[in-house]
Amino acid sequence: MQQLGSDIAVLEQIASGSHDFAKVLTDAKRPMIVLGAGAVTRKDGAAVLRLAARIAADTGMIGPAGTHAEGGWNGFNILHTAASRVGALDLGFLPAPNTDGKAGRDVAGIVDGAQKGEIDFIYLLGADEIDVAHLGRAFVVYQGSHGDAGAHHADVILPGAAYTEKDGIYVNFEGRVQRGRRAAFPPGEAKEDWAIIRALSDVLGVKLPYDDRPGLVAALEKDATHFAQLNAAPVHADASAATWGAVGESGPLDYALVTHAITDYYLTNPIARSSETMAKCSQELVRGAGRMAAE
Repeated sequence: MQQLGSDIAVLEQIASGSHDFAKVLTDAKRPMIVLGAGAVTRKDGAAVLRLAARIAADTGMIGPAGTHAEGGWNGFNILHTAASRVGALDLGFLPAPNTDGKAGRDVAGIVDGAQKGEIDFIYLLGADEIDVAHLGRAFVVYQGSHGDAGAHHADVILPGAAYTEKDGIYVNFEGRVQRGRRAAFPPGEAKEDWAIIRALSDVLGVKLPYDDRPGLVAALEKDATHFAQLNAAPVHADASAATWGAVGESGPLDYALVTHAITDYYLTNPIARSSETMAKCSQELVRGAGRMAAE
């Protein structure tokens, strides 16, 4: 393994072909890039993404069947910090345009709107990793399993099932659809998330067109057909230069070193934060390591 460092300028040099590693990628049978959240969530993240896409285009990281391996090769990947974010993106979980045609709000925009009094209702679906302390006077509904940060700032709590208490469909960063099976039933009044949303849709007068999980899965597979193919890597058509040119945005680079998006691996989600074992790991392996470094 060759460590190229944490300087974003290295990526720029590879894209221009001036770095020695550019030839390694060009000559590779199966070249690959995995972009972590630390690279794409920076202020210049869109420009970093554009550079990575340029490298992918120049080295044939995604090509038609038979280009790099039987069945094609997908070597351009984004490593997200949330489970099955790829699946959510496949289903179009993006800020919806407003009725006036303007772009919808992302998470930061929603928090900002709540602070300014522009948003008076917020529905948190298992959202604990956002700045819930600055939601202003908005009425907050929280749906989740472990009563973490989102629940502490909610006006109404709808108890959902943890991932171990329900069947689930996940998509990994390579695009492979995977399924998880329920290991236990949810406690008390908790229900699977889809069942809560289905019941709520009936109350609101916009009844969703399924009454059970098989019906939901069928609707899902009809909308996104590749969800019916388990553990199969999607086969991509040959991506043209125009396609790669639309990835990311041109802009200035910030030459600060790339840092980790996650500061404490052991406390990254509500289930981990409710675990005594994970708390001990964090105390000893993260905070303890920090103390020793300081000493």
